[in-house]
Amino acid sequence: MASLPLLLKPAAKDYIWGGSRLNDDFGKNINMSPLAETWECSTHPDGTSVVSGGAYDGVLLSEVLKYHPEYLGIHPLLITAGKPELPILIKFIDAKSDLSVQVHPDDEYALKNENSLGKTEMWYVLDARPGSKLVYGFNQDLNEEIVRQSIEEGTIEKFLNHVSVHKNDLFFIEAGTVHAIGAGALIAEIQENSNLTYRIYDYNRKDKNGKERELHIDKALKVANLKSSAIPRQPMRVLRYRNGCASELLTRCKYFQVERLLLNTEIHRNLTDFQTKQNSFQVLLCTEGCGIILGENVALHFFKGDCIFIPADSIPLKLHGKAEFLNISC
Repeated sequence: MASLPLLLKPAAKDYIWGGSRLNDDFGKNINMSPLAETWECSTHPDGTSVVSGGAYDGVLLSEVLKYHPEYLGIHPLLITAGKPELPILIKFIDAKSDLSVQVHPDDEYALKNENSLGKTEMWYVLDARPGSKLVYGFNQDLNEEIVRQSIEEGTIEKFLNHVSVHKNDLFFIEAGTVHAIGAGALIAEIQENSNLTYRIYDYNRKDKNGKERELHIDKALKVANLKSSAIPRQPMRVLRYRNGCASELLTRCKYFQVERLLLNTEIHRNLTDFQTKQNSFQVLLCTEGCGIILGENVALHFFKGDCIFIPADSIPLKLHGKAEFLNISC
């Protein structure tokens, strides 16, 4: 029997650099301050999404997928360590202040040394205040000695590429790339299912207990690309139009595919058909607007900030409303 879409409730994180926009802009209604991240679609043990409403109300997404692996599909990436597993993690990130300068390992290093997937990720900028920047790699070739010395002296920032960010920008961050989200950016992040972060520099900040946050310099230098990185340019994006909907491909890599959907059925009599991608689940992350998902025995209202998991064997669905989504699949 075909499956129904699942509305998800996120796990939340109160990292010190967070703000309040995830509550203010997306109505998360989470009693946490600061509210830095919401893990919208996650089966990671450090923060698992929960189904909201329907037959699985209150059940962890990881538990639902444990008993219904067919929801994931049959793509090779959906098999990890011999068992079906959600290979991605989707977040909202509110950077009220700068995140640490950090790096993530690739799969080979992470599996060998951390019993985890590595972390390649994509950022889609939902909003950015004037002057917001991010860090992307180094502006010259370096070696371990220079990096260590610059960290000790607090001068590492002079070697970093600082890139201006604007609403609707996207950035692809391969594992091994030194990076940081800057203050004032509101981000949707799509990444591998991993929580491995090696901090290189954190501005000598102290946590809520008055201690400087831990750095992971030795591990970071084993996985970081210390060569000069070209400043990323925004790729050409092409909108494809059909009645009531337009779409554009943002990213396609070995780990995930991300499209941006612009829904507007206000002036169309026929609702927009939503087809599940063959062999894969899909996740709809609503970044603007509201509407309804309709199908046999289902009428699921969605609003800005909502995240909906669409099983690979979903019933046929139709979308109605005026909204923008990120559509994520494998």
